[in-house]
Amino acid sequence: MNAKAVLRYASCLQFVLLLCGASAASAYAEQLSPPQQVIQQTSNQLQSSLQKPEYKEDFRKATELVERIIDPHVDFERVSILVLGKYWKTATPDQRDRFKKEFKTLLVRTYTTAFTEYSNWDIRYLPSQDASAGKTMVRTEVLQEGAQPIAVNYRMAQTGSEWKVYDILIEGISLLQNYRTSFTNQVAQTGLEPLIKDLVQRNANAFKEPLAHKES
Repeated sequence: MNAKAVLRYASCLQFVLLLCGASAASAYAEQLSPPQQVIQQTSNQLQSSLQKPEYKEDFRKATELVERIIDPHVDFERVSILVLGKYWKTATPDQRDRFKKEFKTLLVRTYTTAFTEYSNWDIRYLPSQDASAGKTMVRTEVLQEGAQPIAVNYRMAQTGSEWKVYDILIEGISLLQNYRTSFTNQVAQTGLEPLIKDLVQRNANAFKEPLAHKES
């Protein structure tokens, strides 16, 4: 798989792997670790819900559903801080709130779009890192008939008793780092406010487009 194809997966497939992996995971759910169970249980809920015609035909409604389901399991606060890097420290509280809101919308839109574009995936869970230190890497392979397995790893951190995803690596390429490179380059050139306004516009435009033509 070349670099362009990997980045395509990173931008469009991040959470479809959760959406479509329930069948493989359910066979041995009892053997999964708590972080793995978070991914497996979320996949079940998303898959069963988004198959309904009411969500396939209404992108905004589907997006709202996806947000409700994944919100407890993704640490959007941590992701936003890591993506902006040093610029998070210099942002005003209002800018932080608006960036986090629009970036979250961007991610949720991407997850929802991915589900409508890709199907027939299975997930194979691989031995994961020790989770005793409050962080772990859930390692998986995504299987599709006629194609090579795709390595997909989830970085997760424990907050209290809950495990939350804060990064996804597709064939070794970090989704978080991919966004961080893009966003920090833009902020360095034009500032944080133009980036936030750009995200607002992209999100607004996305809800006006036909479902089949969604892009992040």
